[in-house]
Amino acid sequence: MENKFELVGKRPTVLTESKKRRTLRGKPVISVSFILVLILACSFCELFMPKDPTYMDLYNADAAPNGEFFFGTDAMGRDIFSMIWYGGRISLFIGFFATVISVFIAVIFGSISGLAPKWVDSILMRFTELLLSIPSLLLVILLQAIMGKANVLSISIILGLTGWMSMAKVVRSEVRQIRESEYVIAARCMGAGFWRIVWKHLAPNFVSSIMFMAVMNVRSAIVAESTLSFIGMGLPLEIISWGSLLSLAERSILSGSWWIIVIPGVFLVLTLLCLTNIGNHLRKAVNRKESNL
Repeated sequence: MENKFELVGKRPTVLTESKKRRTLRGKPVISVSFILVLILACSFCELFMPKDPTYMDLYNADAAPNGEFFFGTDAMGRDIFSMIWYGGRISLFIGFFATVISVFIAVIFGSISGLAPKWVDSILMRFTELLLSIPSLLLVILLQAIMGKANVLSISIILGLTGWMSMAKVVRSEVRQIRESEYVIAARCMGAGFWRIVWKHLAPNFVSSIMFMAVMNVRSAIVAESTLSFIGMGLPLEIISWGSLLSLAERSILSGSWWIIVIPGVFLVLTLLCLTNIGNHLRKAVNRKESNL
């Protein structure tokens, strides 16, 4: 007699093609893919760069895009194709490192303000609003003038020191809402210090709220670095970045070498659009999560 067995319990769900499309609908798949490919390409650009980005081939200066120089050359004969990938590494490093500094300062400052007595919180918030009232670019130029000649590390630190205020206000608001929660009070009663309370009990509750601000901060740092280089206060020409490439815009327009400004500009604009799209998606996800609570 043949035994028949019946499977019980939850059956594994198989995602059909239509379900996969519904799952990915509304998510910035293209933007995330572009940023990941860009980061990988810039990180390992030595594997496929046809030319040394720092080599000045004056014989081929201002050469239009061709079979040897895919994106043409600049006024000093440097290969723009190689410079874009090599310079993208610098620009992305500045964006991400400045954001790490800003997020760290924002978490610490916002947590202190949120946990402090009312009068201390008021003083800290007035200080934050004072900094927010100063145009960020003006503040960056002032700090850069104080620090002297620009380099990758100094610009990253300056942009990190001037981009934390808005995130700190969000962190402060979140901390003030959850500081009287039972698990926070219990941690205090058990003798937990400030750092343990912040990283173990507070940070998991507000990290999603500042995630989209962190992504937008990366975008703002890249734009600020490009702006500084464009006005002559950013990285020197020997340090290749997207900003230093755009600093050649005036000379390229006068000489008719459109590829020097257009091609790096396209890479910069696409990167900023993708970061903006990812940031907007994270902001909408946070808003939906809060509306469902």
